[in-house]
This record gives sequence, C-alpha cells and structure tokens, in this order.
Amino acid sequence: MKQVARKTTFSISELAEEFDITTRALRFYEDQGLLSPERDGQRRIYTRRDRVRLLLTLRGKRIGLSLQEIHELFSLYDAASDDEPQLMEFVKKLEKREQQLRTQMDDIRLVLGEIGQLKAQCEHFMARRTGGVPA
Repeated sequence: MKQVARKTTFSISELAEEFDITTRALRFYEDQGLLSPERDGQRRIYTRRDRVRLLLTLRGKRIGLSLQEIHELFSLYDAASDDEPQLMEFVKKLEKREQQLRTQMDDIRLVLGEIGQLKAQCEHFMARRTGGVPA
C-alpha cells in the first residue's frame, strides 16, 4: 500500500485490481458522474482524487447507500467551502440507513422465531407419527 500512497495517477487496470472490481464497473461509475478521469486519447488516467472517490463509493455501497445518494454527497462536497453541510447530510443518510437495518434485523428475528416454531411443530408431528421422540 505504500506504493499507492506515493503514486499520483493510476490506470483503470491498476484501480480495478487494487479494489477487486472490474474495469466495466469503473467505467460505470464514471458514467454516473462519480469519477472523472483525465484522458490521454482512449486511455483513462485516474488521479488520487478519483481513487479516494472510488474508495468512498465502494464504502457507501457497502453500507447500503444508492449511487444517487453517493453522488449527492460528492456534489455537496464539491460545492461547499467547508465540510459541515456535507457531514450533516452524511449523518442524516447514515441515520436513515441505520434505522432501515434495525428494522430489517427486527423483521429477521421475527421470521427466525416463526421458522423455529414451524420447525418444532413439524418435528413434533413427525415424531408422533413414527412413535419416536422429537429431536
């Protein structure tokens, strides 16, 4: 990673390899306005800024933000003279995502409880039919 810290430009294949994504994904993020590499003919030249934006895009996706939400955060950052509006918006998005995940966890716990009950009922029914003891 030390070599990455010193580099100022990256090729599409270098970033794809570093982040374990396809070059097609990088081109897609570019089409979505998340990355803006310089061009040398057909060759894309990514800067450190593009690399950081890619890292943030992948993190945002991992926590469940849409590409549109990530784009909005980048736009806020690009337009702002200070970080506070972007950070406040990011906190709002994180709180919203956190609440969605908590709701999903509650739903999962409920469904797992129902599955456990159904499984126990089925095992009990099978044991009664065969004269055995439920597992």
